[in-house]
Amino acid sequence: MQDIEIAELRKLTTLIKEKYNYDFSNYAISSFKRRILRLLELDRLSSVDALMKKLETNPAYFQYFVSEITVNVTEMFRDPSFWRILRDKVIPNIMLNHDKISIWHAGCSSGEEVFSMAIMLKEMNMLDKAKIVATDLDREILAKARMGRYAMKNMDVNEKNYIRFQGAGSLKDYYKEDNGFAVMDKSLVENVSFREQDLVMGQAFSKFDLILCRNVMIYFNQTLQNRVLSVLHESLFKYGYLAIGSKESLIWCEISNKFIVANNEEKIYKKIKD
Repeated sequence: MQDIEIAELRKLTTLIKEKYNYDFSNYAISSFKRRILRLLELDRLSSVDALMKKLETNPAYFQYFVSEITVNVTEMFRDPSFWRILRDKVIPNIMLNHDKISIWHAGCSSGEEVFSMAIMLKEMNMLDKAKIVATDLDREILAKARMGRYAMKNMDVNEKNYIRFQGAGSLKDYYKEDNGFAVMDKSLVENVSFREQDLVMGQAFSKFDLILCRNVMIYFNQTLQNRVLSVLHESLFKYGYLAIGSKESLIWCEISNKFIVANNEEKIYKKIKD
């Protein structure tokens, strides 16, 4: 197994920034390196130089590169207890003062989280009161999210999560089987706007009552986490909620004093200062 020098990774991130305006320079180095090594092996490339040549001459390959580097493993109703807290506490709290709710899935990956949200809102009779934006930097994975087609072999774990979430019916109520795929009911995402957006380079583009950015920042170093968190903070209404991944934390970040902990177990925070 070959190894990669840090200097080579720097050259690679510089090329990508200059040619495609994507900034990978603040990704957690160990995670980035691991994924580059995996890619070299997958594509039988002899070195980082060979990878750079390919990226330089082939924009279509770059889209594939982004998909591989930002590869996300996700499932519906992941961490069912998190979804129960959203349904029983967070959303009812938001709706005390609102008749509508705006939600941003930041780094939505292949859309399982978006469909989970839509199913939950439908069961709360609130889907028509929700405006949902789902963003990711990977164009291909966004297309997948829009389609809502998932391999049947993955539906077993999704169904188990839904049962533990204590959903109102069965997950089967929300999809049809087609050729080894579960095709989700399209009406669930009628009010969802799927957009390509790079959290790293992005700015606040709207205001939301609830933002989910779960298991995205574990791949970023501290500088980048701070940058992303300040965009998320700016994108929340005062007293809006931010949910991050179970292995992530706001405690050390520059804007931690602008939030209070709404649920420590599930890593849900409430914005108290602009």
